Amino acid sequence: MLGRKSIRVHGADCGFESLVLGAITSMGGFLFGYDTGQISGMLLFKDFIDRFGQDQGNGTKDFDSIIKSLVVSLMSIGTLIGALSGAYTADWWGRRKSLSFGVIIFIIGNIIQITAMNSWVHLMMGRFVAGLGIGNMSVGVPMFQSECSPKEIRGAVVATYQLMITFGILVSNIINFGVREIEEQSASWRIVIGLGIAFSLPLGLGILFVPESPRWLAGRRDWDGARLSMARLRGLKHDPKNALVEQDLKEMYESLEKENTVGTGSWLECFTGRPSHIPKLVYRTFLGIGIHFLQQWTGVNYFFYYGATIFKSAGIEDPIQTQLILGAVNVFMTFFGLYVVEKFGRRMPLFLGAIWQAVWLAIFASMGTGLNPESNKTSGIVMIVAACMFIASFASTWGPIAWVVVGETFPLRTRAKQASIATASNWFGNFLISFLSPIADEGISYKYGYVFAACNLAAALLVWFFLYESRGLSLEHVDHMYGQPKVKPWTSSKWVPPGYITRKHRDESHSTGIDDDATRVASDERLHAASHEKKHSGLGEPTESRHEDVARAV
Repeated sequence: MLGRKSIRVHGADCGFESLVLGAITSMGGFLFGYDTGQISGMLLFKDFIDRFGQDQGNGTKDFDSIIKSLVVSLMSIGTLIGALSGAYTADWWGRRKSLSFGVIIFIIGNIIQITAMNSWVHLMMGRFVAGLGIGNMSVGVPMFQSECSPKEIRGAVVATYQLMITFGILVSNIINFGVREIEEQSASWRIVIGLGIAFSLPLGLGILFVPESPRWLAGRRDWDGARLSMARLRGLKHDPKNALVEQDLKEMYESLEKENTVGTGSWLECFTGRPSHIPKLVYRTFLGIGIHFLQQWTGVNYFFYYGATIFKSAGIEDPIQTQLILGAVNVFMTFFGLYVVEKFGRRMPLFLGAIWQAVWLAIFASMGTGLNPESNKTSGIVMIVAACMFIASFASTWGPIAWVVVGETFPLRTRAKQASIATASNWFGNFLISFLSPIADEGISYKYGYVFAACNLAAALLVWFFLYESRGLSLEHVDHMYGQPKVKPWTSSKWVPPGYITRKHRDESHSTGIDDDATRVASDERLHAASHEKKHSGLGEPTESRHEDVARAV
C-alpha cells in the first residue's frame, strides 16, 4: 500500500516507503549513540559499583582504572571488528538481512550484560558482543540509506544518521537521570541496558518490510527486482516503467558500467597507489585516516564516556544532570552543523572548529588544574561552560563534516576500501580514548585536557595543509581536482572544473544544447551495445526491450 504513495520533493516523486526506510534505518545511529552514552552514568550507580567494582585500600568499592578502561573500551574493539566485517555481510546477504543480523548480535550482547551478576569480565564481554552489532550497523546503515534514498532527499536522509547518534546519547542521559533514584538496586543499570533491546526492535524487524537496496539487486543482475524496488521507493509500485524509474535505472546501469571499467582496487593499492597510479591515492588514504582518528582525539568521547565521573570529581552536585546538558547541546548544534556544511563548506568549518575547541579545552584544563573545583565553585561552573562550548563546536563541525569528507574524498576504484580504512581508524581512536582516559585522568587529572587541545591544533594543521575544499563539486570533479598539481589545499576553494563558470554552473559557450544531445545519443548507443553484448554473454543484463525503456526515459 505504501509503495503506491509518494510526495513531491524538488519536483520529483519520493515514495513514502523511502521515508519509512530512512526513519527505520536511522535507529542504527540511535543505538550507536545510546550505547555510547549509557556507560557514563552507569559507572556512578551504587549497585553497579558494588557488583563490578574492586575493593579499595580504604575499605570501599570502586573501579580500578585499568578495569574501568577495559569495561568501557572493549565495546570499541567490538565495533572496529564489526565495522570491518559489516561490508562483507552486506554484500553476502543483502543490506536488509545484514542489518537484522547486526541487531541480533547487539541484542545478544545486551542480554549478556543484563545477566551479569558480579563478574566485570562477564559484563565486559557483553559490551564487546554488543559492539560487534553496533559496528556492523555503522557500516550498513549509511550504505543502505545512500543506495535507497531518491537523490532529491538523499543528503537529508543520510545526515539523519549523525543526528540520531546525538539523539541516542541524549536519550541515554535522560534515562540515566531518571533511574538514578534507584541506583542502589540492580534494576537501575539493567533498565538502561534492557531499553536498548527495545529500541533495536524497530530496526531489526522493520527493515524486513522495506525494499531491498536496488543497487545491491542490480549488482547481482536482478534487474526486475531492482526496478520494482526503485518503483516502491518512488511510490510508483503500480507503474514500475514510469519515466522517473527508468531514469534512475539508467543512471544505476551507467554507474555499474563505470565501476566495471575502472575495476576494483586492492587493499594494498590504497597504500601503494599501484597499479592504477591514481593521483594522490595514498595521500588521500592517510588524509582519511588522519581526519577520522583526530575526530575521536578532539576529546569528544572523553566527555561522553566519562563526563559524569569527571564532573563528580570536580565537585558538581548532580554530574548526571550536567551530562544531560552536554547531550542536549550536542543534539541542538548538530542541526546547525547540517546548515554549516552546505553553507560554508568543509575546510574552514573544520579548521576554525578545531581552533575553537583547542581554546576551550585549554580553559577546561587550566581551570581544573589552577583552581581546585572541589573547593572552588566558580572553577566548576567555568569547566561546565568550557565543556558545553567545546561540544557545541564539535557537533556543528567535526561531528558531521568528518563523515562528509570520507564520502567525497576517495576515487571510485578504491572508495569502499579507503572509506573502511578511515572508519576503522575512527573506531581505533575511539578505543584508545576509552581505554586510556581513566589511566591518564588518574595520573595527570585535568591536565589531560591539554593533550586534547594539542590534538585539536594538530587537526587544524592537517585540514589547512592537506584537505581540499569539495563543496559544490561532483565526486568526479573532486577526483579531478586532487589530480591538479597547481591546486593547493589552501587555494582549492577557488578551483572551478573545466567548462564551468562556477562550481555549479556550466560555461554555456563551451557546452551547447547540440553537444549535450549528441552526448546523450552516444551514451544511449553505448548503453545499448553493452546491454546487448552482456545479454548474449549470459550475464543476465536487461533485455533489449527493457533497455529501450531505460533509454527512452532520458
